[in-house]
Amino acid sequence: MAHLNLAKLREAKVHTEPYMFTLVPGFLSNETLAKINRTYPNIEKGGSYPLDSLEDNMFIKEVIEELDGPQFQQAISEKFNVDLNDRPKMYSLRGYTRAKDGRIHTDSKDKIITVLLYLNVNWNQEGGRLRILKNGHDVDDFVVEVPPDNGTLLVFKRSDNSWHGHHPFEGQRRSLQMNWMTSEGSKGWHRIRHKLSATVKKLTGKA
Repeated sequence: MAHLNLAKLREAKVHTEPYMFTLVPGFLSNETLAKINRTYPNIEKGGSYPLDSLEDNMFIKEVIEELDGPQFQQAISEKFNVDLNDRPKMYSLRGYTRAKDGRIHTDSKDKIITVLLYLNVNWNQEGGRLRILKNGHDVDDFVVEVPPDNGTLLVFKRSDNSWHGHHPFEGQRRSLQMNWMTSEGSKGWHRIRHKLSATVKKLTGKA
């Protein structure tokens, strides 16, 4: 069964101001979202949860397999006019947002494309709604605000002005992040991988 609505993705508009991004509400169906949340890992701390810690029965793995496939990559490559062949990919899950998270940033230069897939249901909080920003200092100067819910997909091309952030929120906030990276050997790639490894040790209590 296909879980990604690639037709919606292909039809979605690519915005170019203030930078390249596309937004696809309902990229996952309600049925798929419910299955994901029934077996989602219990993440009670901030930071990212690496995929090698997922258990076999966790439904999110089926969605990740589709994201990892050639059809999704081709759709993103065509939409953003970027060659992603042989580019390494990084995945991470989030389940808990800290009050300090969401500060304005552009993403690191070793990222080419950022994919965010939101896994919450009917987000009613004022904070935690990602904003596509016009600058790097005012979170209220934005072009679109994205509720992190109901299988919404947000994809943007990293640039020196790809500013994004959100008002503070602390609590459960589930999302899957995927990035195509410049190279597997880049300094940033290893730094991120090390950070993810350290995070899962804290989450699982492993030394």
